[in-house]
Amino acid sequence: MKYEAPKSVEEAVALLDSEPDSCVFAGATDIIPQMRAGRPEPKLMVDLKNIPQLVGVGRENSTWTLGAAAPVSLISGHSDFQADFPGLAEASALIGSDQIQNRASLGGNVCNASPGADTVPALIVNHAQAVIASSEGTRRIPVSEIATGPGSTSLKAGEFVVEFKVETPPPRSSDAYKRFIPRTEMDIAVVDAAARITLDESDNCLEAVIAVGAAAPTVVRVPAAEDALRGKAINDETLSEVMAAASAACNPIDDKRGTIAFRRQVAGVLVKRVVLEAADRAAKRGGLV
Repeated sequence: MKYEAPKSVEEAVALLDSEPDSCVFAGATDIIPQMRAGRPEPKLMVDLKNIPQLVGVGRENSTWTLGAAAPVSLISGHSDFQADFPGLAEASALIGSDQIQNRASLGGNVCNASPGADTVPALIVNHAQAVIASSEGTRRIPVSEIATGPGSTSLKAGEFVVEFKVETPPPRSSDAYKRFIPRTEMDIAVVDAAARITLDESDNCLEAVIAVGAAAPTVVRVPAAEDALRGKAINDETLSEVMAAASAACNPIDDKRGTIAFRRQVAGVLVKRVVLEAADRAAKRGGLV
């Protein structure tokens, strides 16, 4: 196996085109354990960490750019980013241990295509877009369109994610993320959920985006729960509808970490909690309290 660490996107593209049996990595916190567990080794591994464009985090006007290979510790520890996206920052801070977070990346978390990836629900509710590079140039797609199933993505051979684009939320809008794990830390979500809520001047829900992970082959949006909230007060009656819709949207499996019935129930509970937390944050954001 050959290892390369290009210093530009163009160099990385050329390397991938030169060897069909190749792969990129942006932290190696997933691929190394996978190869130790028996995943076939590629002939060429391309390390993206030395490309400046892929390891930066910054905002220009209202758009945040998150490098696909930037360590998640840089994202979760960025005070300005935390202020705009507390839920996505929290999700980033839950990936593994402190040591892992200094290597792990958003690009790796998304493209590993685990149904329980911590950052994917939070990226989806914030309408994050992935910028993808290849020998044909770049293209942009919603993060929700990357994973097609456990361990599989829509990316073509020779393509890789360069960065993520996220627009700063409007006033009276915020997000939240929560997960259920068997241990207190450093575990994979049995179920996780994220929500982004926008409130009107009367604290009714103006807009809602809700996503549930680890309860289907990919992270799922829950339009029925979003519709149940939109234009209404966030009260017990509304939240009961939201919980039922979230549970119904799940298509989980039975395994040693949780049953189908358990995952459906927990999905409803987590969605209620992230909606309440996102709404509370939204009420305090933007000058109208």
